[in-house]
Amino acid sequence: MMGSENNYVSDELLGTFLPIVVYWVYSGLYTMLGGMDNYRLHSKKDEDEKNLVSKKEVVKGVLLQQVVQAAVATLLFAITGNDGESDGDQYASIFVLGRQFFVAMVMLDTWQYFMHRYMHQNKFLYKHIHAQHHRLIVPYAFGALYNHPLEGLILDTIGGALAFLVSGMSPRTSIFFFSFATIKTVDDHCGLWLPGNLFHIFFKNNSAYHDIHHQLYGTKFNYSQPFFVTWDRILGTYMPYELERRPEGGFEAKPVKDCKEH
Repeated sequence: MMGSENNYVSDELLGTFLPIVVYWVYSGLYTMLGGMDNYRLHSKKDEDEKNLVSKKEVVKGVLLQQVVQAAVATLLFAITGNDGESDGDQYASIFVLGRQFFVAMVMLDTWQYFMHRYMHQNKFLYKHIHAQHHRLIVPYAFGALYNHPLEGLILDTIGGALAFLVSGMSPRTSIFFFSFATIKTVDDHCGLWLPGNLFHIFFKNNSAYHDIHHQLYGTKFNYSQPFFVTWDRILGTYMPYELERRPEGGFEAKPVKDCKEH
């Protein structure tokens, strides 16, 4: 991408750092929305009292993951990249770009479903790695990437690298894909059910769906992330839910079947 010959920012650089900027800008917008009590999936009191980690620690954890993410992206682009230009991308058809996006989405979903599920089923991995993410019993936007560093590397960073490689997308296309995936992941953890939210309209995998997974009765269900619910449906780990209005305001996502015996 050229501003002038002396003002060049490569697609690889943007693909590495723009998703990180998008993460904090988008989650910051949710934070600035304030209480939003009429649209919360949990009360503000629950968010403050039920979570087992401070927001300061969450920020530190996310920043650490993003440092690792940036390092791996830099290495990946160095290995697979060209001379820093993606001019051919300008001529890619909408069909090709759409196919690359879809393949990347399926690849990322597949990798994250099976890795995520295994981290729940393996007691050692859950206790020492994945349990860190579940310290957020009441998720919120900027906690979306709060993970153990090893989990962040395996699920998000390696999963993203595989999506990039398998789809065959260029560094320029990856800027848009990973920014979109980042926004979707933040939205899934925002803890809000907002009217007109396009993610809720087009994706069954949304903030209420993922909130079910963060509750005690849902930890063996709804592993799929960040886009579709396909693997949960195929492999019997899909937990349907319904939204009920709370008398004090907001919504509560409740399973429509009792899975406590599982």
